[in-house]
Amino acid sequence: MRLKDRVALITGGAAGIGRATAERFAEEGARVIICDVNKETGEDAVQNLGPDAAFYLVDVTDRQAVQRWVQDVLDKYGRVDVLINNAGILRDALLVKMKNGNLIKQMSESDFDLVVAVNLKGVFNCTQAVVPGMIRQGGGVILNATSVVGMDGNLGQTNYIATKAGVIGMTRVWSRELGRYNIRVNAVAPGFTATEIIGSMPEKIIEAMKARTPLGRLGHTRDIANAYLFLASDEASFISGTVLRVDGGIVVGT
Repeated sequence: MRLKDRVALITGGAAGIGRATAERFAEEGARVIICDVNKETGEDAVQNLGPDAAFYLVDVTDRQAVQRWVQDVLDKYGRVDVLINNAGILRDALLVKMKNGNLIKQMSESDFDLVVAVNLKGVFNCTQAVVPGMIRQGGGVILNATSVVGMDGNLGQTNYIATKAGVIGMTRVWSRELGRYNIRVNAVAPGFTATEIIGSMPEKIIEAMKARTPLGRLGHTRDIANAYLFLASDEASFISGTVLRVDGGIVVGT
């Protein structure tokens, strides 16, 4: 019960890594509050998280909605001990695609802006909302979802990689700004992980992902959840400003 009675907020907690992390935290005694933009899956996810768990329909790009969510949690639970900034989206495309000297396709501005809004500004919005309360209560833990591609690069992911590299930068500066308040800030960088998105891909692509991973398999969502659990627990009390790769040893790129 490493997180007994601690209040943990998890964005994007309705599915995938977020849901696995919510379940893992509940197993360790946390009072888990998840938010997501998918009402049906969010309400389903919260059923198995214990009597103190709650689901909120929140878009992390909406600063006012985030502020209302955090304030409601503070009113009901009295504190926030852990924030996991897990919510994120993909909108992959090449920067430009040319054929015979002609531009035939490129990443759209709207897709770039949307990914930045969710994956980067959403992290900013949620962290800024919880930090004052953490300072008042004497400490807390902030954990940010980045990715191995934010460190290594990958084809067709200009927008996604920009956000994940940005999250690493914010993690490091926040660890320096907030350490004096006993707030630890770290990031987790998953490799290829067996989520719903990857599960919908063609089998040959999945096999190629496994082949590129030295341990020879995809990560399980629980692998990532266990990394979050460790960093949220007192076992990691002297770890801040770091990026923990949970990737089976892969180095992404060409």
